[in-house]
Amino acid sequence: MNQFLKDTWKHRAYLVMALPAVLVLLFFNYIPMAGLVLAFKKFDYTKGIWGSPFIGFENFKFLFQSRGDFTRITRNTLMYYAIFTALGTFLNIVLAIAIDQYVFKKAGKFMQTIMIIPVFVSYAAVQFIVMAYISSGTGIVNNLLGGKIPFYRSPQYWPHILTIVKMWNSVGYGSVLYMSVLAGVDQSLYEAAKIDGANKWQQIRYITLPALIPMTTVMLLLSVGGIMRSDTGLFYQVTRNTGILYDTTQVIDSYVLNAIMKNANFGFTAATTFFQSVVGLLLLLFANGVVKKLNPDDALF
Repeated sequence: MNQFLKDTWKHRAYLVMALPAVLVLLFFNYIPMAGLVLAFKKFDYTKGIWGSPFIGFENFKFLFQSRGDFTRITRNTLMYYAIFTALGTFLNIVLAIAIDQYVFKKAGKFMQTIMIIPVFVSYAAVQFIVMAYISSGTGIVNNLLGGKIPFYRSPQYWPHILTIVKMWNSVGYGSVLYMSVLAGVDQSLYEAAKIDGANKWQQIRYITLPALIPMTTVMLLLSVGGIMRSDTGLFYQVTRNTGILYDTTQVIDSYVLNAIMKNANFGFTAATTFFQSVVGLLLLLFANGVVKKLNPDDALF
């Protein structure tokens, strides 16, 4: 204990700098976990969280027995996760390589600045940008197609629209992480490869891509933990929460938000988010275990 106190005092400056982040995690991530008890209760405003009657797993039963809704939102959530993760990772890597050493090398700093702007644009504003392109009568894209496609009444088009919007919003910012890895690659490796006669594609294949594997693995592992979560703003605001589009646009998070807005059934919504967290945790542990078996150096823990 004495040694612990001495070390704490010795590194007090670092502890003070870390204190704000620790407090944010404590108040916004850990203390609210006490609210998970709502998943097992029927919330009563007059009695509060702790005084509400305990009903066991009834909220979970209601979730799983809503077969139509549960199947649809789970399917959509997993589908968008797979599309966004696969396509987003590919585009992040391609863009990072292009800026770092291939197509846009000379304009790299300018490109970085331009690329990260979309991530700061709220989806509340993005919905109007999307409307300007696809709305009936005045939409730019719709007019080019003859103005005959009612996008806001046609669910089949929205997986493509949402994917385009998501890539526009996230790819530029996501590629910065991979560019930071490429900035640390020893340039002597490229010089040696040139001397040996390697062209650009060979340098990318045998030097650049292997250098990106650890970062790619870590990012994929971290994303697995959020496999059951989605960007609520994208699915709720960009689609304008249009009911006719739910078949292809409603995911678990937007479903929970709708439930809160319409029914205020906090026990049911708590059970849904609890289900998301448990599935995400189990998948993260499984994926990390697989990576640890294959390549322990790339595992998270």
